[in-house]
Amino acid sequence: MQEALAAVEAGLQKIREELTEKNGMDPVDHLMTRIKSDTSMREKLKKRGLPETEESALNEVRDAIGLRVVCGFVDDVFDMAEKLSEIPDCVVVEKKDYIHRAKPNGYRSLHVILRYQDRFYVEIQLRTISMDTWAALEHHMRYKKDIGGNQALIATELKRCADELASTDLSMQTIRDMIMENAK
Repeated sequence: MQEALAAVEAGLQKIREELTEKNGMDPVDHLMTRIKSDTSMREKLKKRGLPETEESALNEVRDAIGLRVVCGFVDDVFDMAEKLSEIPDCVVVEKKDYIHRAKPNGYRSLHVILRYQDRFYVEIQLRTISMDTWAALEHHMRYKKDIGGNQALIATELKRCADELASTDLSMQTIRDMIMENAK
């Protein structure tokens, strides 16, 4: 799995370099990677009622290898995603666009599942800084907590915050577009 992670990471670096050369700016603010631990993988298989085998882990779990690509602007997210099929030995097998169709709680991100050398699935989450901030804070506040009686109000407020950040993303994209247009 480490080989697949390294190969995808190298492919992402090449995409970053190409887009930086083309646009004059690095599209990526930061990148994080992880490989699910054996314990976490077993828990996921067990939760899904699947056998806890290597074959099941490799063919049923699509996020064993994960990369989060955090971009400054919404256009950068889609520019990066468009080029993922160019990574050697990778095939795009699925895309979930939670940017144009946010989850009910307000979560936004673009998830792309790659298949590396027909052996490993790799999940790439592409987000803006705003989307990443919201997801991190939402996770921090809600993860493994008994929220109690205010669930509806909390859900409404989280969605409102997500919508405000999405609006900010669009405004920032517009401002960048105006700056780039004037620079031509």
